[in-house]
Amino acid sequence: MAKLKRALISVYDKTGLIPFAQALRKHSFEILSTGGTLKALTQARIPARSVSEITGFPEILEGRVKTLHPKIHGGLLYRRGRKPDEKEVRQHGIPSIDLVVVNLYPFGEVIQKKGVSLETALEYIDIGGPTMLRAAAKNFKSVAVVTDPADYPAVAEALASPGGISLKLRARLAQKVFEKTSQYDHLIGNYLAQHGGSDPASKPKKSAGETHNEPLPSRLDVIYEKAMDLRYGENPHQRGALYRRLGKPRFDFKVLHGKELSFNNLLDFEATLDTLREFDEIAACVVKHTNPCGIAEGKTLEGALARAIDSDPQSAFGGIVGLNRPCDLKTAGKLYELLRFLEVVVAPRFRPDALKFLKERKNVRLLEVGPLGEGGPWDLRFTKFGVLLQDRNRPVRLHEAELRKKLRTVTEKQVTPEDLDELLFAWKAAKCVRSNAIVITKDRQTVGVGAGQMSRVDSMEIACKKAGERSRGGLIGSDAFFPMPDSIEIASRAGIRAIIQPGGSIRDGDVIDACNQAGIAMVFTGERHFRH
Repeated sequence: MAKLKRALISVYDKTGLIPFAQALRKHSFEILSTGGTLKALTQARIPARSVSEITGFPEILEGRVKTLHPKIHGGLLYRRGRKPDEKEVRQHGIPSIDLVVVNLYPFGEVIQKKGVSLETALEYIDIGGPTMLRAAAKNFKSVAVVTDPADYPAVAEALASPGGISLKLRARLAQKVFEKTSQYDHLIGNYLAQHGGSDPASKPKKSAGETHNEPLPSRLDVIYEKAMDLRYGENPHQRGALYRRLGKPRFDFKVLHGKELSFNNLLDFEATLDTLREFDEIAACVVKHTNPCGIAEGKTLEGALARAIDSDPQSAFGGIVGLNRPCDLKTAGKLYELLRFLEVVVAPRFRPDALKFLKERKNVRLLEVGPLGEGGPWDLRFTKFGVLLQDRNRPVRLHEAELRKKLRTVTEKQVTPEDLDELLFAWKAAKCVRSNAIVITKDRQTVGVGAGQMSRVDSMEIACKKAGERSRGGLIGSDAFFPMPDSIEIASRAGIRAIIQPGGSIRDGDVIDACNQAGIAMVFTGERHFRH
């Protein structure tokens, strides 16, 4: 294999540039460069020639055109050892380029900045960089290509070895190039599709709760990149990792304290956020295995937390605690007092004194999530046969006024305004529980939760068993209709006085009759909230 002799370096990210360039010079490389990279090399007293010297043409259009020239791309693409190619490059005075070191303008990072204009974003679309990378990668048998500063040490080490850069390493570096340029184009395409030619800096913001009216995409083009390895998956014998959507340089949360997050922690964390988003009033929840085992509102955050834990103290052990207000010292103290073991605490913010106090527990993870928001317009589920996409089931609180107009009391027994408010609390709580979901509440506190059963009757029995005597005078929220009156009979024996459910069963009449016989009020919502 011919010894490498000429490198072209043009990088935006100059991490590790100077040591790597020094290593190239040590191995007798001539260096070609452009713009800011050439300036950085010159300042470090590393000999380098301008690309313009090779092309005989200056950089133009304020640097938009530097390397787009036959003398550059001919030097990258000609096939070494192929006589017609060798003849042409000699005929046109095209020098061989044996190593390309290029990384791209940070388009993804720029578009994440607040207020960035369309004009600014367009200036960060790299043209020459991807073109050189793809040319070099196509010809990787003859040209080595480096686009990630993390690969500098491996390439420098290979250059120092007797065989130089192996074909296997060249192929891996080329593969990385096509992955990188594909992701880069994906970011740009998505950005332009999203803004449709309008300037994002002047685009009016949607009001809270505004319906996402855009059609579901005809093509779903989503790329995720690994953000972190996890200790393991759902079980210790399974590997696990968290992937972040390409172009999103950070998470929507901060880990302030505690050991690394697990696969199961992250699933429960998502369920916690979905639960907290449902409530405008001061509220807390405890989540276990993606289901809330306790939800409560309160006059104070400390009080709401105590009531959420009291909903089911046994299940709360080892769960995730969620708060929809900044965690203060009193709430932190109550948490330690009531829960001997917990995995994660989630809150919009942690007061400094509360944070200091909570950090006394070495392993508990503290996650700061900022404003809870709506959770985005879409919900994606990955399956083994494809990706399911749907509109996100937005929080009830965002359309509660509309929902109240649709509510219909269908029984002889009517509900008071106070009962209606309590029923809506039960309705929101049931929305957060896996189907089939039955939730019993009392005074804005869950006292019995039946989750994820194949039969609604089983969910009803579990909820009543969990509630015990606290079911007397309680209210029920059901995420979907009752197919038969058997669940109502169980609720009657438990002392339930009102139920909220979607309605719509062919046997609604039988269910209503059962409520009338038991003296239970029933309200239909006209909407259901399955959660699979």
